Amino acid sequence: MFFKQRSSADGTLSYFYGCGGKGSAVAVDVVAGDEAWFVEEAQKAAVRIAFVIDTHVHADHVSGGRALAAQVGAPYCLHESDAGKVHFPIRGLQDGEVLETGNVITKVLHTPGHTPDSICLLVSDLRRSADPWFVLTGDTLFVSGVGRPDLGGTPKEMAGRIFDSIHAKLLTLPDDLEIFPGHAAGSVCGAGLSGKPSSTIGFEKRWDPYLSMTDRDAFIRELTANIPERPAEMARIVAANLGAAA
Repeated sequence: MFFKQRSSADGTLSYFYGCGGKGSAVAVDVVAGDEAWFVEEAQKAAVRIAFVIDTHVHADHVSGGRALAAQVGAPYCLHESDAGKVHFPIRGLQDGEVLETGNVITKVLHTPGHTPDSICLLVSDLRRSADPWFVLTGDTLFVSGVGRPDLGGTPKEMAGRIFDSIHAKLLTLPDDLEIFPGHAAGSVCGAGLSGKPSSTIGFEKRWDPYLSMTDRDAFIRELTANIPERPAEMARIVAANLGAAA
């Protein structure tokens, strides 16, 4: 298995991973302008990009996912709930669905809260074990923080959905499982984000202040009291990522 993390100046983290032996790969949360990097990395690794995935419709940056998918002839994937919202064809991903790229498999976890369509990606390398190796947590769970709750519904409702997603889907995973989030420090997609680009479930259970809150109402109160400023040009960015005019 190969794995690469790409960092942007605004704290956005993108991912490229897959099975070198069988020549199949996945690109996740591609930023517009970075498409050539993914094509070059695929050529270096002698792999075909089989899936291009966005973990949600982004509000802080224009996605390059659709452009990369068209360039390499791969399906552009979002959660299935986006099928009626975007103005272009997608491969709608379902909760629990498994994507195969050679010996590397990716299980889709629907984790609504930051946005209604948010997903995390649980990745295993079958040459090592069927057990998961790491999870890409998108904007659901960060290092030292969680996603902002005001982008897809009322903040209180969405904060409650983040709590439910984290406790039902992510905190049930092994403590030693690595997490790789969609953003690090510098992003407005969550409050108090660390500059550290990865962590583990166990480390975040101990040190992420939001994960120490087991009371749902207290979590909602704290999260809604610490919402950052909205992303600059959010309406234009969301419209672009939906394929609509702003």
